[in-house]
Amino acid sequence: MPGVDIHSYTFTATDQLLLDTNILLFVFGPQKPNDRRSAVYSNAYKKMLEANSKLYVDVLIMSEFINRYTRLEMGFLRTHKDYKNFRKSEDFTPVARDIASNVRRISKVTTRTNCAFEECPLDVIISEFVVGRIDFNDQMILHLCRTMNLTLVTDDGDCNSQDVKILTANSRLLGNPDAIL
Repeated sequence: MPGVDIHSYTFTATDQLLLDTNILLFVFGPQKPNDRRSAVYSNAYKKMLEANSKLYVDVLIMSEFINRYTRLEMGFLRTHKDYKNFRKSEDFTPVARDIASNVRRISKVTTRTNCAFEECPLDVIISEFVVGRIDFNDQMILHLCRTMNLTLVTDDGDCNSQDVKILTANSRLLGNPDAIL
């Protein structure tokens, strides 16, 4: 099933939406100049809130958000090459404060859930991982969506699923690999 175009989607109070890491980064994270995806997903996020859609995050997503945000900021600063040394430096403190502030903002409007790891088909997930089809965390996120009947909001082109509804602006997920956002 191709994804649903987030540009034209009408959000409702009955929507149950799992926000993927990349969406949280586009809305709350450090941005590259002129990245139109940030505007697209920030606008969609605003519409979700206005519609009182039910928003969810998972520990995997929050962990990826924190780690990716930190690495993006480290790259923008260009003062450290090693992640662990960056975390121990004075440069890390303001970055960590920004991340903490954004995690608190996210937590105020989302419901925390868990990935239902104990119920996941681990053998199937590992088999898919081994052949390189899809990353482990993405599979766990799709499993969570199936288990809780959630719609995944993502820009991750690898999160293609036949049985999970996906809201996106990613042309590859919309079934049009040649289109530009």
